[in-house]
Amino acid sequence: MSEKTINNQLIEKINLLIEEKKVSDLNNIIKTLHNADIAEIIKQINLEKAKYLYKLIKDEKAALVIVELEDNIREQLLSNYSAKEIAVDVIENLESDDAADLISEFSKERKEEVLSHIENIDYANNISDLLSYSEDTAGGLMAKELIKVNENWNTLLCLKEMRKQAESIKKVHTIYVVNDEDQLLGLLSLRKLLLSQNNEPIKNIIKKDIVAVNVFENNEQVASIMRKYDLIVLPVVNDNNELVGRITIDDIMDVVKEEAEKDYQMASGIIEDIEINDNIWTVTKARLPWLLIGMIGGLIGAELIGFFNLKENIELALFIPLIAAMGGNVGVQSAAIVVQGIANNSLKTNNIINRLFKELITGVVNGFICSLLIFIPILLLGYHIKLCIIVSISLLAVIVFAALFGTFIPITLKKYNIDPALATGPFITTINDILGLFIYFLIGKAIF
Repeated sequence: MSEKTINNQLIEKINLLIEEKKVSDLNNIIKTLHNADIAEIIKQINLEKAKYLYKLIKDEKAALVIVELEDNIREQLLSNYSAKEIAVDVIENLESDDAADLISEFSKERKEEVLSHIENIDYANNISDLLSYSEDTAGGLMAKELIKVNENWNTLLCLKEMRKQAESIKKVHTIYVVNDEDQLLGLLSLRKLLLSQNNEPIKNIIKKDIVAVNVFENNEQVASIMRKYDLIVLPVVNDNNELVGRITIDDIMDVVKEEAEKDYQMASGIIEDIEINDNIWTVTKARLPWLLIGMIGGLIGAELIGFFNLKENIELALFIPLIAAMGGNVGVQSAAIVVQGIANNSLKTNNIINRLFKELITGVVNGFICSLLIFIPILLLGYHIKLCIIVSISLLAVIVFAALFGTFIPITLKKYNIDPALATGPFITTINDILGLFIYFLIGKAIF
């Protein structure tokens, strides 16, 4: 059943079947639905009904549904499950990376209890190993399940050993070749393996042109590498080049989605990662800091207006919104381009000067056009020629300054390991508003 069939009519039908406890009918529907669709339904029905529905889902499907859910819903569904039930019914039906992600949400005591009930000791050790890595590193993203062969094996032994390894792996993406020290040497083409003689040494048909990533590499860099080389799976090695795991494209898609959501929230003035179902206090804490900064910026702007004393030239006040809005918009535009360049690695440290010069020229061209376009209308509306000149010159100056400032700030933030997405939000608009007004009033005072 496709995603578009998850509509209000189906939700109402499932609600009714749950109320009437029609287990057989519910099971028939569950069989036709994808894991993600079931998770979507669980999100849209109340908690008690969601718990009832989830109890009907069995084995691997139940485990795959649970990983599709947000943390808070998942926690509520599993709240009444014992550690043994979680281990047997959920964890043992997942690949090690998904299992580690799920267990990482538990308290230290509950983690240990769940791990103790996993019958496969090697699998439990793999999960425990993954939990030791930070979630924003390759080690935190990788799964332990993979197929590897030794360079000294022949093709016949290789096929035999691969069959054994494949029994515990749900998806076979790539065959890795290692040496006796378990160091990664390259890849093995399945086509070459099938076409080779039974006694052909693996070292003779290995593909050594391989891209790998260190276990401590930042997940953003991992995503960049997979995007650059168009990979669907990426091997992970430790400092000794020993093969320790692999990262698949679905794991990276989750990272890209999370980073995009985080950058969007930060650009909107939200400093913490929040979900739509978070409580009011959590949402307030995430939003309030930048609101306070914006308020302080407004107070500074008010003080600027008072300092320059507009009583003698009150008409200057008429164009304050124009100057502030243009400065803020230009700054955000420039910052957004730079942040995008930093994110996709197209902006290198050796071409920062070129970027600043380009923004300078762009700012001058845009500023000149906007200045000319604003000069003629306000002159025709009957404003004093001096005021027209002040507004035009100020607009040109503010646009040029905002373009340079919007370029320089995210580069500086990146240099000090601060997320440059911060520069596309209230931070840069607030500063540009204040400095734009200062430039405007300074020019106005000089000319008047």
